[in-house]
Amino acid sequence: MASCPLEVTSRLAHLSCNSRRMLVLTLLFLGVVGLHRTWDLRGYTGDALAVLSGRKRAYGYCHTERLLSQMAQANLAEPLTDVLAAWTAQLWHPPVQEPLTAFYIDGHRKPVYTEVLIPRGLVGRLSTVLGCRALVLLHDEHGHPLLATTHRGDHHLTSGLPSIVTRYEGQAGVFSIGRIIVDREGMAAEFLATLHAAGRTVISVLRADQYDSLESFTEVGNFVPLRVSRQGQVVREVAPASIALPLPDHPGESLSLRVALIRDLCRHVPVVPSKEDVEYPKRWDADLDWHDRMWWDEGWKATPTPAISTTPKLIPIVTTASTVDAVELAQTYTQRWSAQENIIRDFLLPLGLDTNHGYGKTPVENSEAGKRRAALEKRLANVQRWADAARKRSQNASTLYTKRCKLTKERATALYRALNDHQIELEQQGMENWLLRKTIKEEKAVADAEIEQCQRRQWKAYETSNREHAKCERYCREQRDLLRALEDLTTHERAMYELDNRKDQVMTVFKVALANVVMWTRDHSFPESFAHATWQRLAPFFHLPGLVRQGPTTVCVELHPFNDRQYNRELVMLCERVNTAAPQLPDGRRLLFQVRDMPCPVLYVQKRQVA
Repeated sequence: MASCPLEVTSRLAHLSCNSRRMLVLTLLFLGVVGLHRTWDLRGYTGDALAVLSGRKRAYGYCHTERLLSQMAQANLAEPLTDVLAAWTAQLWHPPVQEPLTAFYIDGHRKPVYTEVLIPRGLVGRLSTVLGCRALVLLHDEHGHPLLATTHRGDHHLTSGLPSIVTRYEGQAGVFSIGRIIVDREGMAAEFLATLHAAGRTVISVLRADQYDSLESFTEVGNFVPLRVSRQGQVVREVAPASIALPLPDHPGESLSLRVALIRDLCRHVPVVPSKEDVEYPKRWDADLDWHDRMWWDEGWKATPTPAISTTPKLIPIVTTASTVDAVELAQTYTQRWSAQENIIRDFLLPLGLDTNHGYGKTPVENSEAGKRRAALEKRLANVQRWADAARKRSQNASTLYTKRCKLTKERATALYRALNDHQIELEQQGMENWLLRKTIKEEKAVADAEIEQCQRRQWKAYETSNREHAKCERYCREQRDLLRALEDLTTHERAMYELDNRKDQVMTVFKVALANVVMWTRDHSFPESFAHATWQRLAPFFHLPGLVRQGPTTVCVELHPFNDRQYNRELVMLCERVNTAAPQLPDGRRLLFQVRDMPCPVLYVQKRQVA
């Protein structure tokens, strides 16, 4: 924190440590009381935030928003992110424990609705390209959210993955992230090759455009059951295989990947047609007998077309490891859905991860227009080069055509002159007319064949000249179209603004930290039946009203019971587990929980209302 300079006149620099702590706790526990942004404090009338932050009344909107803005202006987002990484590593992976074997990394985009153009990306849950912020999230194999970073909307996961891994390793300091599980967004051959060269093992799933069918894989082993239904029927099976992906930046080289080839027997997809079927499609009535093809007859009756050939859907899980167990590899990747996707849905989003904080903008280069301009300029340079080459080839072919015309004419003249001289010579020798005509005719056929060959070479040069001339014309016309496209792009280019993500990152740190606090509380205080409970299941317990009684050595919290017997039994078990653990407050007093004695909560409330 000390490395972040603060303005002398900043209120943040003059706040006492106690005030800062209470304000930070207010921001941290907003999600517990169902608030997602500081603006929601304007209508908040509860006492839970006051109790959690150590005040008589909770802070309002003005104080918390001022603190959040000043923390962002003081560039505290980066130090807080590092503190979060170190804290989660200490919370879930202390040095005494064995290091984890797998970490899950995923991207998440939350839309930002604004009138100006900001960097855009594909928002998965909306299936729409919108202006947004991009998040990169790191989870461990048990689903605990360890770290989250905020970026501009067009930030790709392949750029954010190395940075978040290096950042967490630098803050954790006790182990390295050697095995990374990422979804198909990180499935790029060059990217995987770079991580593999750095000593990391990556597990991902192939994109649909990287394979066609089972024939795309090599060394395919035997399929073994992966998942069995309750009736004992095999639902999914898996087999080991291999595949080599070409490296675009290194022509002629490829990256060899081991594959766990999952075959989903409950989902079928159409069989990919062969190359022959694509080039020579069959008639619509090719499956009918000859007498059933007489559709022009009046009594012809139609029959259903043959069913489309289908095959079980393939799900190829790939890894950069040299040797793998196909079943273990498939289970490791599929665990990502419960260890990361479900955690984002069940904890981070309900606690306000998708809420935006701060809309400050700065003008930046329009990245979308820049990409289109770079593509157009590259195409223009290529077309110009091709036009020059075509123009040169056309001129050379034209020159060659002229030369060959001259040579053909000279050769024809020489041949016919020799043929004429030979005819005169034979006439002087007194050769008979029929024999003379036959001899001259044969010699003329030989001369005509040679002249025709010369003419073919001559017209070949002529056709080459015309063809290259047409190419040159087409390239020149395309140059004008490209120049027009570049001018239109410049004329209609919109100003792009980049969002200031510092305030949003500060709140993201608090929300990830709160999710870890809730999950830690669930694991250590709630009954075992809550081992996989989500925030929706836990929220009623956190929202329970009660009474806090403070003493010199203890602080007793009396909770109102639920209107449900099962919930009340779980609440009693919760209080017993907390009291057995004997937690202490920062001031040393012991914290006790108990359920208020209200055998019939509904009648009790009605009695109070009547009174």
